[in-house]
Amino acid sequence: MVSGPRENRGTLYPDRRMYFRAVCVLILLLAPAYSFLGATQPSWVDRSNHNAELLLKIEARYFPEEASRRGVAGVDDQISIPAIDRPERIRHDRDEALKELRARLAAERDPLVREDLEILIGAGERQNRSSRAEEKFLLPYANAGETVYEGLSGLLQDQVAAERRAAALVRLRKYAGVAPGYEPATVLMENVFRERLKTPGLIGPPRVEVEKDLAQMDSYVNGIGLLFEKYKMSGYEEPYAKLKGQLAEYQAFVRTEVLPRARMDFRMPPELYAVDLDRYGVDFAPAELIRIGHEGFQQIQAEMQTVAVKVAKERNLPSSDYRDVIRALKKEQLAADEVMPVYNQTLSNIEAIIRREHLVTLPDRPAIIRLATAAETAQQPAPHMQPPPLINNHGERGQFVLPAGTVGANGKALKYDDFTFNAATWTLTAHEARPGHELQFDSMVERGVSLARAIYAFNSTNAEGWGLYAEWMMYPYMPDDAKLISLQLRLQRAAREFLDPELQEGKITPEAALKVLENDVVLSEAFATEEVDRFTFRMPGQAVSYYDGYTRLLEIRHDAEQALGPKFDAQKFHDFILSQGLLPPSLLRKAVMGEFVSSL
Repeated sequence: MVSGPRENRGTLYPDRRMYFRAVCVLILLLAPAYSFLGATQPSWVDRSNHNAELLLKIEARYFPEEASRRGVAGVDDQISIPAIDRPERIRHDRDEALKELRARLAAERDPLVREDLEILIGAGERQNRSSRAEEKFLLPYANAGETVYEGLSGLLQDQVAAERRAAALVRLRKYAGVAPGYEPATVLMENVFRERLKTPGLIGPPRVEVEKDLAQMDSYVNGIGLLFEKYKMSGYEEPYAKLKGQLAEYQAFVRTEVLPRARMDFRMPPELYAVDLDRYGVDFAPAELIRIGHEGFQQIQAEMQTVAVKVAKERNLPSSDYRDVIRALKKEQLAADEVMPVYNQTLSNIEAIIRREHLVTLPDRPAIIRLATAAETAQQPAPHMQPPPLINNHGERGQFVLPAGTVGANGKALKYDDFTFNAATWTLTAHEARPGHELQFDSMVERGVSLARAIYAFNSTNAEGWGLYAEWMMYPYMPDDAKLISLQLRLQRAAREFLDPELQEGKITPEAALKVLENDVVLSEAFATEEVDRFTFRMPGQAVSYYDGYTRLLEIRHDAEQALGPKFDAQKFHDFILSQGLLPPSLLRKAVMGEFVSSL
């Protein structure tokens, strides 16, 4: 999973419903301000990037925190300003850019630049379509603590240059409203919510989402203070104290004004769910997703049972049922001081296999694996890869981050047992580090692709499809116990394929979905809870993208193998896939069957 916290709908981020906020709203744009580290770009890429500037400037203007996080110079001290007319202004500016892009498409003759123009136009249209749908249906509720933490943590990181971190104090003062010309961000968020209450028919956020936000607000508040202390930032105490008070007042506002308007039914309007599926790159109707998911679930269960019998025999376990075998493996929990050494050793083992089997070209720089802080865990309670800056990268690297736990009903603290045992390290490392997401993003940094293909061609289906495909790629070389856990997590992705739409259609309850995940997929209560939260309010529609992208990538590989026969080369195929950036499956198939197949 590529990092990107749950979208705050409506206030600061009114028209971005993709959980990959960390990727799709990235960067500025003023030529020659952007460059991919170590990459020599052909002339058509420069021309394409000139076109991308039209949309990228809009993103940097309205989302400076994200622009800064992705490497843009000159916006570190800027913040997003909540306003009632903000979504309309963004759409207007984007529509003007789209008019120009369409004019350029009509005049362009280079097929690659034309394809990138079509990518840019399609992305801009989807963003505006999503914004209009959200404004049509939703009250603009935001988790203020998460929003401010996200804006500050982007600067207060080890890989951010020390001279840039000072801008975090400027942002803090602006968020707290103590900088000249700025009002407290929490007050602006409250004002936008209250103003939109005047529009009849808008629905509030799911009650379960609001309650969880209230339970986790202190994690963000404390996390902000810990970041400023960690980097010894002087002068933060006074604005931080004001912000703490404002966030406490915001919590009271959420309890008294948002919670009474929250909806007990988490389900989204079907039109909005369809928009989300489209934004995540999923073009199947819910009924087809449900069919594919159930079929895959049953097939994977059968594979798991075969492997479980072998593992049970190897370990002299009393039961060979795959559920019992997984529970037995989970009992072998690593001590706190063993987690990172074991994961790093697994990474080393995987890299040795990749080189020995010639599976894909690895970069020279090492991968990073670390544990999440409490605030990071609240923000993203699943294992994830925090991508490096794709623009103006000065050696920053992606990071595979493991969460510490999550919060269940009534604020109950829940702990994972899904990631901290030896057998689990193989498939998680393959997905999040190498040959998965870390390699996926490092390849874009090292090789360079057009901004259109790195940012606006992005969709969750393609990004997460590669992550799950990376697990499949490494599966034959894993120990038997690791194979069982790899299949378990593949089963989890198949479950997502049907649980997400079934929940949204009311065909299954959250409680029943939780039982499937705990009993049949054998996830911990913490992990199963995080999954149901994802389906119901964190990012409905996104979770189906994993299995969708994975199966489509397998189909593309199968067709390439059929076309090439004995000339098919797995390493060249994988290197080619990574060289294409974050293309969606339809464009990726076109590139593979056209360029790759014809080149061998």
